[in-house]
Amino acid sequence: MTGALSTAPEPSAARTAGTPGLLVLKVGGSLLSDKRHTGQTDYTAIDDYAGLLAGLVAEFPGRVVLVTGGGALCHPVGLRIKAAENDPYAAVALTEPAFLMRWAWTTRLRDRGVRAVPLQVTSMLNELPDGTTATETSVVRRLLDEGALPVLSSDCVITAGGNLRILSSDDVPAVLLGLDLGPVRVVALTDVAGIHTGEGPGSPVLARLDPDDMESARRLFWTDAWDATGAMEGKVEALAAHARRGAECVITRGERSAPSLRHLFAPLSAWPADTPRTLIARRSPVPSLEGTP
Repeated sequence: MTGALSTAPEPSAARTAGTPGLLVLKVGGSLLSDKRHTGQTDYTAIDDYAGLLAGLVAEFPGRVVLVTGGGALCHPVGLRIKAAENDPYAAVALTEPAFLMRWAWTTRLRDRGVRAVPLQVTSMLNELPDGTTATETSVVRRLLDEGALPVLSSDCVITAGGNLRILSSDDVPAVLLGLDLGPVRVVALTDVAGIHTGEGPGSPVLARLDPDDMESARRLFWTDAWDATGAMEGKVEALAAHARRGAECVITRGERSAPSLRHLFAPLSAWPADTPRTLIARRSPVPSLEGTP
């Protein structure tokens, strides 16, 4: 119909150089709950971030996927799953708390007019007996074509051996790297400004990490044995794997009181000067996004 507003992603040729075709926004559970001490989920924080995300989706429809961390809802369940060594399907218990977190986001986003749809990654991945992984993301692509917002989270997946294993929310972006929507930027919002090079949150942040040179950064990771997801080391390992497949990955601090998130679509050189971050990316882009999650 003449004059109708298209919600489909814009052609890559119309985008500014250095901007992503698809933004995968991972909001860490540390911003949404206190999983170490009180075990409480901060639903007001989810509401604040939902407001920011609604503005971003309105400006860039069909180009954003949300991946939420599980926080306090998923953390204790993850620990119980790891302890259940004799139950090959123990990871199915993650389904309930992960959905509760996705639903908390979905309801708040829908209150703001966002067509948010929670999806379960379990049905998207199939580790085959030969060791390869089959990925089915046609529904994600269809939702993006319609200008909707897919909402994903940690999940359980069936392994090549027929068991279930946990898929961390930090690993979920791998499922989205083959959507053919142009350059993929994965932004992990956390409670720190990036990979700190010293002790304490006030120390300088590592500006860039080559995903092929992880050893140079390992001394900077702190150990949190209590954390079911491996804390910063687990996050960086996952992001480095995405970067080796061609994604541009960024760790930066999430600010629920920020005026907007629109800078996440800008070239990194145009980001606010007061927004420190760690970029994980190869200096020379790979020619294609080959490989499996």
